[in-house]
Amino acid sequence: MEKINNVTEFIFWGLTQDPVAEEVCLVVFSFFYTVILLGNLLIMLTIYMGNLWKSPMYFFLNSLSLVDICFSSSTAPKLIFDLFAKKKRISYAGCILQLSGVHFFGCTEIFILIVMAYDRYVAICKPLHYMTIMDQERCNKILLGTWVGGFVHTIIPVSLLVQLPFCGPNEINHYFCDIHPVLKLACTDTHIISSLVTANSGTISLGSFVILLISYTVILVSLRKQSAEGRRKALSTCGAHIAVVIIFFVPCTFTYMRPDVTFSEDKMVAVFYTIITPMLNPMIYTLRNAEVKNAMKKLWCRKLFWDRNKK
Repeated sequence: MEKINNVTEFIFWGLTQDPVAEEVCLVVFSFFYTVILLGNLLIMLTIYMGNLWKSPMYFFLNSLSLVDICFSSSTAPKLIFDLFAKKKRISYAGCILQLSGVHFFGCTEIFILIVMAYDRYVAICKPLHYMTIMDQERCNKILLGTWVGGFVHTIIPVSLLVQLPFCGPNEINHYFCDIHPVLKLACTDTHIISSLVTANSGTISLGSFVILLISYTVILVSLRKQSAEGRRKALSTCGAHIAVVIIFFVPCTFTYMRPDVTFSEDKMVAVFYTIITPMLNPMIYTLRNAEVKNAMKKLWCRKLFWDRNKK
């Protein structure tokens, strides 16, 4: 079949068609994106300046913050810009690039969350062997594996999508280019491709969610052997991780486990894993983590002391 592309751009419907609601969304999502950038950058700066990156947990937390910034930046700036525009346009190439970014950084985040769960399992269940198992060289290799895994995952939907012909219409009932809404616009039968995409994205979402739930269940059960203080610290850390997992994976699974079916509610559900989770991660990991809070206090105290001395 010869590929014919009459479509050079796509038009988003956006989150809403109501001008008043768009003004509210502009303020809200501009605030959310600012919090994402500042919050995650603050965590990265704190980990670096406080030398916390030498600890495996903070090494992976630093990577999670970086991925959160990249993941949200795949959709949020375009969403905010489109709230100003009368027509929410994106070029064909821009759409493919945005879809690639969403899947690459989204999948990389999933793998990092799994690694963080494994790190907590080793720290709590095998504390005497923790630094041997999670040495710096192994952490570097594991982190590289998460990025490679995200890249391999992304190749599948993108390579399938670019082969499809688009002859019109070109309106997407969403606020960013995601695989299922774009597939609906192809002027050919996409049932098999949609099933392959679901097998890829859906399996990663649901499979990773199940793995994480089992991992944290094992961790929580093992806490019975810990002291009261040990249980309190572990529950504080794991509670934060579990909250992130639920907020991120429930919407993801809802979206990507359905082949050939899209709902108008999908774009509202997508807000949770593309914007809300990256915004909440810094708050969840700092407010529930005494070590990060102490490092932040030292960082700011050092800065204030330095500023006073300069004066």
